[in-house]
Amino acid sequence: MRHPVSRLRTRALTAGLVLAVSALLPSVPAGAADQYEWAALGDSYTAGGFVGDPQPPLGDASRDGCDRTSDAYPGVVERELEDFPPGKYVQLTNVSCGNATITDIAYTKQTPVSPVQPPAQGWPAVDPQIQRAGLNDETDVVTIGVGGNSLPFGGMLLKCLELGPKPGKSCREYYTSPPEGEESIQDKLARVQNEYIEMLANVHEAAPNAKVITVGYPAVLPDEASDCNRLALTELSSIKHADIDWLREDVLKPLNKAIQQASSFFDDTYVDIYSSSVGHDACQPADTKWVEGICGDAADYWPANLPNTPLNCGVIGKRVTLVHPNAAGHENTAYRVERAIRLALLN
Repeated sequence: MRHPVSRLRTRALTAGLVLAVSALLPSVPAGAADQYEWAALGDSYTAGGFVGDPQPPLGDASRDGCDRTSDAYPGVVERELEDFPPGKYVQLTNVSCGNATITDIAYTKQTPVSPVQPPAQGWPAVDPQIQRAGLNDETDVVTIGVGGNSLPFGGMLLKCLELGPKPGKSCREYYTSPPEGEESIQDKLARVQNEYIEMLANVHEAAPNAKVITVGYPAVLPDEASDCNRLALTELSSIKHADIDWLREDVLKPLNKAIQQASSFFDDTYVDIYSSSVGHDACQPADTKWVEGICGDAADYWPANLPNTPLNCGVIGKRVTLVHPNAAGHENTAYRVERAIRLALLN
């Protein structure tokens, strides 16, 4: 699907800014400081999962189980930055990883969970993303898209699916008055914000000269829960409409707010993806949605079954997408992240 925002318009808008700023800068000899260093950190909403070609390719010995793909927004932005700024190359180091939490960015090892051709003994743990990216005083820009798995939003979504068909049982009630041993949603959000602040402190310490750009989450849920067909696996399936409203207003929006507030503590740039994606959620028609539903369209290598669950998307000719952005969703994110990177590199 063609994205509504023209890339040519983006380049036209920034070209004048590039020339104006370049005129004020001293000339640099050819070959000196000929590239900018950009590190992309994050979870599956950054890595891509099922959008585009796997990176590294299937069968490559360096595959790590993180499910990075060519058409996730870091790859889209990298291709758009090939001609910017004049005479300088933007080198992307993408270490995003599906299922990553905030602490996996900063200081904990992550064991990837990719369902795509896993080794018999399972995926080995990978180092924290700060370490994998090699952040240092020569890093120019760092983008970070993480936080959902630290709630965890995906786990909450599955709980809402489980409770959806059961009369009288509400996902909202489960998380606002949780059973013993389960955090309330208020506690989850407070913890996530604290973890995010600590993570950003670690990023700034590792890359003291970098411009840090944080990326929020899109509008994966509709403004009107009644838009969702509770019989459709390609949408949000059996989740109660009241729980969809609760997930949107009391979970997803506050999560983005927590990320934005944590970013403001460090004067980092926060990229709002939510506002631009309203009306393109998982319950919209296929040619409108920027987020696939519980089941959806994905590349052929992606599985149709969710291991250890009864979920089988193959019966409707789909694959397990669990409310993740499709190619159009990544295009939307790429447009906004690209603009933020361009501005960061010019300032």
